[in-house]
Amino acid sequence: MSNSTAPVHEPQTRRRNRIGALLPGLGLCAVAVVAALTVNHLVPAVSALLIAIVLGMLLRNLVPLPAVFDAGLAFSAKKLLRLGVVLLGLQLVVGDILGLGAGVIVVVIAIVVGGIVSTLLIGKLMGISFTQRLLIACGFSICGAAAVAAVDGVVEPDDDEEVVTAIALVVLFGTLMIPLVPLAAGALGLGSHDAGLWAGGSIHEVAQVVAAGGIIGGGALGVAVIVKLARVLMLAPVMAVISAVRRRQSAGSGGKRPPIMPLFVFGFIVMVALRSIGLVPAGIVDAASVVQNALLASAMFALGAGVKIRNLVKVGPKPFALAACSTIVVAGIALAGVMIVA
Repeated sequence: MSNSTAPVHEPQTRRRNRIGALLPGLGLCAVAVVAALTVNHLVPAVSALLIAIVLGMLLRNLVPLPAVFDAGLAFSAKKLLRLGVVLLGLQLVVGDILGLGAGVIVVVIAIVVGGIVSTLLIGKLMGISFTQRLLIACGFSICGAAAVAAVDGVVEPDDDEEVVTAIALVVLFGTLMIPLVPLAAGALGLGSHDAGLWAGGSIHEVAQVVAAGGIIGGGALGVAVIVKLARVLMLAPVMAVISAVRRRQSAGSGGKRPPIMPLFVFGFIVMVALRSIGLVPAGIVDAASVVQNALLASAMFALGAGVKIRNLVKVGPKPFALAACSTIVVAGIALAGVMIVA
């Protein structure tokens, strides 16, 4: 009798054990998210994602972190990050992006394509691994940490430190751009509209663009966010191209073939479509924005908690140099485009 009922209870027991293993790490992430969002509320210019990743890095490097947290942190760094990317789609309305005009849309495409290709080529000349180059290229050219997560979901690099390095570089260089772009725009004599176009076209994270747009003032914030979201929309076609290339490479080598499109990228497209055709009420969009920010902050904390400073130092100066070059290229293409379409 007991033998016949054991198989029925085994899956439930395993499920409870898996959930139980996740809880300590997820609880730690929840505490970090509350702290990050609180600081962001008090100091809006400081991104909650930046605060979260710094908290994770400090915790990992200053305090012995018991292994009991590992499972929940790993879940947050992968699954919650991808769910955050899906919800990011609800912030995009295709009509708003089309309203920028054909000239600005062409500039956005040039920024993304030119930024990725240039970063890959420069990184190759530096002798940096392909996956590290690709993670940095997409993170800097499209939408920061969310793009890094999307690339990670397609190429699945063997070394998770490459992912952490790319995200750390996005945080570092994107944060530096917050005061630099408004200062440079003022020195170049750009009006608030053109400065907003440049900020949206050149800065890495959405939150960083919001901070820079607020500093510029005038009508810069609105146009900066729409241009940035146009870059975010490029996430789907770029991931489709990368996935198609990886599938062809895998077919030739006999290795495991990645999906035509990762499920979370498909979810991102669905969210964009639902928002664009007006099926999502404003209240749900606002709530989803809060949840998305919390999910991404949780993932950033978990990724930060995976960073050991001594290992980050070991990567050497090359990724930092590539990040600087990528930032300059993306900002240069964006500025040239603004000058042409203005």
